[in-house]
Amino acid sequence: MVVCGDDGMAHRLATELRGVYREQVVLVVPPSRRTPPQPMAGRARAASAALFGRMVTAVNRGTGDADDTLVPDERVMEAAEPTEAVLADAGVDRAAALALVYDDDETNIRAALTARRLNPRLRLVLRLYNRRLGQHIEELLDQAAELAADATAGHRDGHGGHGGHGGHGGHGGHGADIATTVLSDADTTAPALVATALVGTSKVVDAEGLLLRAVERRPPRPGEVADPGLCTLALLSATSNDPAGAEGSEDSGDGPRLLPDAEAVAAATGRGAVVLEQVSYSGPPLPARRAGVMPFASLFSARLRWSLAGLVAAVVALAVALIVVTDDHPLHAIYITLLDLFAINDPAVDAPLGRQVLQLLSGLVGLLLLPVLLAAVLEALGTFRTASALRKPPRGLSGHVVLLGLGKIGTRVLTRLRELHIPVVCVEADPEARGMAVARRLRVPVVVGDVTQEGVLESAKIHRADALLALTSVDTTNLEAVLYARSVRPDLRAVLRLYDDDFAKAVYRTLRTAHPAALTRSRSVSHLAAPAFAGAMMGRQILGAIPVERRVLLFAAVVVDGHPQLEGRTVAEAFRPGAWRVLALDTAARGDTAGAEPPGSGLVWDLPDTYVLRAGDRVVLAATRRGLAELLGRRTRSPR
Repeated sequence: MVVCGDDGMAHRLATELRGVYREQVVLVVPPSRRTPPQPMAGRARAASAALFGRMVTAVNRGTGDADDTLVPDERVMEAAEPTEAVLADAGVDRAAALALVYDDDETNIRAALTARRLNPRLRLVLRLYNRRLGQHIEELLDQAAELAADATAGHRDGHGGHGGHGGHGGHGGHGADIATTVLSDADTTAPALVATALVGTSKVVDAEGLLLRAVERRPPRPGEVADPGLCTLALLSATSNDPAGAEGSEDSGDGPRLLPDAEAVAAATGRGAVVLEQVSYSGPPLPARRAGVMPFASLFSARLRWSLAGLVAAVVALAVALIVVTDDHPLHAIYITLLDLFAINDPAVDAPLGRQVLQLLSGLVGLLLLPVLLAAVLEALGTFRTASALRKPPRGLSGHVVLLGLGKIGTRVLTRLRELHIPVVCVEADPEARGMAVARRLRVPVVVGDVTQEGVLESAKIHRADALLALTSVDTTNLEAVLYARSVRPDLRAVLRLYDDDFAKAVYRTLRTAHPAALTRSRSVSHLAAPAFAGAMMGRQILGAIPVERRVLLFAAVVVDGHPQLEGRTVAEAFRPGAWRVLALDTAARGDTAGAEPPGSGLVWDLPDTYVLRAGDRVVLAATRRGLAELLGRRTRSPR
């Protein structure tokens, strides 16, 4: 694996590839003297290196499992730009995947075009901020890879049909493995931020828009029935329930048992388990409203409504008085009153005195009606333009999430929160921020103001909120908002985005010490985005990874066709304990969404054990590293 970048994302991605996937990595970074100065960046990279060293040490102390095989140390190259010579020196021509995570879109695109020319079978992962441009670049690079593959196949056929290479690690023949994946920081960090705000953990897997998390269950007490969740992923080590060995002992007790069968789960008395659960919202529901219909009360103010009611009552009173005075028909009396009201009736010169008085009163009421009608028109226009677009937090709102910042990441997080039907109140200082249009479309309440000013968080009902997401681009603003919110409500769940990883760790430890009863999470963008980039480098079928003590479980979406371990077998027969397990069936892949659950997703989780997997099925499965490599036909790395 080759990783090229100019910020903390590159270092974090290299650590993720080596620590989680045990891959051999070549890291290309700019020379240190040319790196733009950033606050505490040096210490952040030192912390990453220290973390990397600790991970390697942990692997060296492993139990000897094939999944914990040590790989050689990473190779670090220094280059100002990823030119063709630099990429060739990094071994792109023989690499399995290349990640380009520079902060500049143009640099990443130029390097991707060069790398595709050097190695048409290379798996590319690009970091682009322009999502629309990223879609076009992805199609262009994939088309170039297909043309190169067709040309290579024709060349082999012309030379007698030689067997050809299988690609590095057996990737050959799988179109998805040589494809291009374009990711952005906003898309990759949003699921983790949403899960952290809801359940306090960022270790989630995004499966076709459905957020899943692994939950550790303690052994049930006598008479208790443990919640199995969607399925049991692992049995914890025998010493994991001992406070002295909370992470599992390295040299005593049984290690974690991944993907156990039902018999093993039933026999594992006294051992904790890791189960799979869906990340969902359990707070108060959103208030019901009619889509596309604006209530009359929101168009006009209460004062204007009372004024209109008073004028209508005056017109009715004048009509009744006219009936009494002239003994006229009611409909004709109302008609004459309206003519007098709008001053379009003839003067009642020869009429009785009572009729003349009523005409003068009707004219006076008509004069009062003009400013009221003008005010109604102006209020209605203003309501359609502003009040209906930027809603205020409703009275009595509670159990909601307060979201600070509607930039790239904040906008994506807002969309994911609303997809989960979670009530949100946004706070944004810039009325022209890019997320304002999304908030208007989703009819989300927005408080326009500087969060550091007094009263802004109170307007967002922070004292009744369940969580605070501080996602502005200024670290000090996020920190100040969280500290002030904690002074208002000490038990508030707070998640703040910080640029520097080292700074995020220091803030987390301090807040955890100051508020031990409240949940606090401080995360850098690189920390949250690196797992998604690493999974894309392993192939598009990789959905994510969840650590279980010293081991790692991978989640992948696999098409059954071409895999004899799955095709034509029942779900029970395809289950190999300790290697892989089918979790769900993607019915949307074959156009059958009947019975799919949950709503909005094409995944069916309650598959019967007798269901036969067909060639056109696409399944979501959990697997160990070695099991997934065997299932996908890839070579596993040998011990060194």
